[in-house]
Amino acid sequence: MPDNTPRTGPHPPWTGQWVADRLGVTLHGDRLTDLLGLALRRNPKRAHLLVSNVLGKHVPQDPRTVYGHAHALGVRVRELLGPDEAARAVVLGYAETATGLGHAVTDGLGPAPYLHSTRRAVPGLTPQGGFEEEHSHATSHLLLPEQPDLLAGPGPLVLVDDEFSTGRTIRNTIAALHARHPRERYVVVALTDMRSPADRDALRAFAAALPARVDVVAHATGSVSLPDGVLGKGQELVAAHSAADEAPAPGTGPAAGRRVSRVPLDWPAGLPDGGRHGFLPGHAGQLDRALPAMGARLADALPPAAASVLVLGNEELMYAPLRLARALQDTLEARAHGSTPAAVRYSTTTRSPVLAVDDPGYAIRSRIVFPAHDDPTDAGSTDRFAYNVRGFDAVVCVVDSAGDTPALHAPGGLLDRLAAATDAVLLAVVPSYRPNGTPQPMSSPQTPQTPHTPHPTTDLGLAEPLRGPEFSSYAPEEVGWLLKDLSGVELEAPVEEREEAVQNGGAHYAESLPVEYQPSPEYQELFRSALDASALRIARAVGTVTELVLAERGPDAVLVSLARAGTPVGVLMRRWAQHAHGLRLPHYAVSIVRGRGIDANALRWLAAHHDPADVVFVDGWTGKGAITRELAAAVAEFEAAAGTAPVGRAVGRFDPEIAVLADPGGCVRTYGTRDDFLVPSACLNSTVSGLVSRTVLRDGLIGPRDFHGAKFYRQLRDSDVSALFLDTVTAAFDAVGDGVAEDVKALRAQDRSPTWAGWAAVERISEEYGIGDVNLVKPGVGETTRVLLRRVPWKILARRGAGADLEHVRLLAAQRGVPVEEVDDLPYTCVGLIHPRYTRGATGADGKAVGAK
Repeated sequence: MPDNTPRTGPHPPWTGQWVADRLGVTLHGDRLTDLLGLALRRNPKRAHLLVSNVLGKHVPQDPRTVYGHAHALGVRVRELLGPDEAARAVVLGYAETATGLGHAVTDGLGPAPYLHSTRRAVPGLTPQGGFEEEHSHATSHLLLPEQPDLLAGPGPLVLVDDEFSTGRTIRNTIAALHARHPRERYVVVALTDMRSPADRDALRAFAAALPARVDVVAHATGSVSLPDGVLGKGQELVAAHSAADEAPAPGTGPAAGRRVSRVPLDWPAGLPDGGRHGFLPGHAGQLDRALPAMGARLADALPPAAASVLVLGNEELMYAPLRLARALQDTLEARAHGSTPAAVRYSTTTRSPVLAVDDPGYAIRSRIVFPAHDDPTDAGSTDRFAYNVRGFDAVVCVVDSAGDTPALHAPGGLLDRLAAATDAVLLAVVPSYRPNGTPQPMSSPQTPQTPHTPHPTTDLGLAEPLRGPEFSSYAPEEVGWLLKDLSGVELEAPVEEREEAVQNGGAHYAESLPVEYQPSPEYQELFRSALDASALRIARAVGTVTELVLAERGPDAVLVSLARAGTPVGVLMRRWAQHAHGLRLPHYAVSIVRGRGIDANALRWLAAHHDPADVVFVDGWTGKGAITRELAAAVAEFEAAAGTAPVGRAVGRFDPEIAVLADPGGCVRTYGTRDDFLVPSACLNSTVSGLVSRTVLRDGLIGPRDFHGAKFYRQLRDSDVSALFLDTVTAAFDAVGDGVAEDVKALRAQDRSPTWAGWAAVERISEEYGIGDVNLVKPGVGETTRVLLRRVPWKILARRGAGADLEHVRLLAAQRGVPVEEVDDLPYTCVGLIHPRYTRGATGADGKAVGAK
């Protein structure tokens, strides 16, 4: 265990002098000026703020100092209680400032359950208590333990806050909890005890009336003298200095051009991110074992020249960033080899509005203001703050996944503000722990996952997902289809008729189905050969994209594949998660239609049964990125509409990013590979996709409460190779484990931002060949195969020298009489061009009618 000795350095001048000189505030007591500075609140209830130098909230501090002071308090509590009583104790910390303090006190006390109050409500979880903190900026506290009886035991309850000013909050808490679960002993703990004699008497009288023993443990004891009229004078000072406070610091400004690097932590699956729902003794060892590797990942991502690093936590998320800061510090020191390592400091963002004054005698020298990014439920201001964060060479911003929202990344958001204040910003996301439904830890793969219970008030009038074998040839646990079964409806039309209707505007391609292509024996053999040859390559890409999803979205991810090309990939990703980690991820298939958007009813169903923030959209591959853009626009429209109409259990927001097996178009950041290679599931239609057709959206068939539709081609069972495809790739999982680890490590070190190179190439090809419509240009092996199977192809462009990946394309092209033109400088292996003959008045570059024979 690292050294936990508290360390404090000199503070010349005292960081409370500016306030003391102007307001006449005086501190009385030993060590107080080492532990505390002063600032002015933007709060009508109190003028001054005691700013702790060792808490890690407003003042960046050495993480060993922060952890050491808290740990030492826990040791003192253990000595006070004795071993028997300490073994029965439960610790409760206060949100937001003492969540990390209380957790580290628990570490010093010894093996004990820890819970902290929270201001973040969790739908579906019944509070086991609550209380008010009258002087706070956000007053209401909730207690949301996953185990309802966590606070019910008879042993001592240890309550931890950063400072006791009057003791009223402590009395409120004990009164509320004692009424539910009486006990004989309480211990209240703080860094500083600033109560007046009258307040101390009030606590003694309160304890006698319960009756119960209440002990107090603090690093320093003292008092604050406040002159008459201090509140009014403080408000006048705030008003007088607000203009300078709001002005941006020199050299800061819009930071859109500065890149924020995401650092996957590999946070252990199933490990709580803190004490919001309870942190048990067994969790502590799991975290200790994982911290060195996480610290090394952060160190690897830092700029080599960084001499000072701030690890910035986020409101209630204090303990995990503190431990990560210490792990980073340990790694940097171990790698220094006699040189001076980068100085690591730690602090967190806050809801508390405080005046900033750039004076060495004032505790808050600078501040950044940004909008809340965790969908706050409190009715107060949505502004959030970070203090004293300027001047560092790099900032590691640590948030939980509930806070990793578009608002975090938006212009003016926290990351943008940090990028304007420092040269390098790293983002590390800790998965938000989901009580009552979180997948089991990886160490317990055989433990059944707790099923999700739908929100009891949700009544959307929507059907439940279709499952095999009644709909599709997939096993029922592999995927739930959020579709309407249209198997009994005649929807097929000849390819040429469909193409003419679509291109002339008389119909949408999703209103009918092409006649299913029945492969020849030669083509079926080609599929099997391609599958055997590519199984290892596909398995490696499946493992890579799944590991990226688990690392960045957490073990509670919900896979939602875009039917139908994405569905085999979603099934394989689910299989990898179970094979490698024992996780049984939920998987659904939904419809998205170009020009019509994603199925909004499917999103409503998902939001009623899962946290939308957990949803990961999955597709097979990218072409030019049309579906990527379609999904982003459709999700934004859905979220805007859902803002005024509750959709059930929804907590977070849907993230429109798509995870794909192959991203040759450079359209997404979560992918298994960016190579354009043959994915054998693209070679066939329904017979490799569970015998399900492509999706249908047509008036008269799809009502306002229906999902989009699809057909189940039961009559094609004899030709079905869906299971063959899945089982062949799954059998290769063991053989690609090392390769997956190498790929994931390499991808984490790269900038994976979308390049949209595919879209640019398609626009060039459309212009060069006189097509005039990018929708008729289908880039990549998968899209070209689709053109040959169910559209009217004009010609195929093949990259000169392309080999086995194009054998099936050449065979299909020969069967349909479509020329294959070899070209140089093609960013894809091949590109399929749909016949534009039905576009009235279209002409080529030579002025002749396009497609004329």
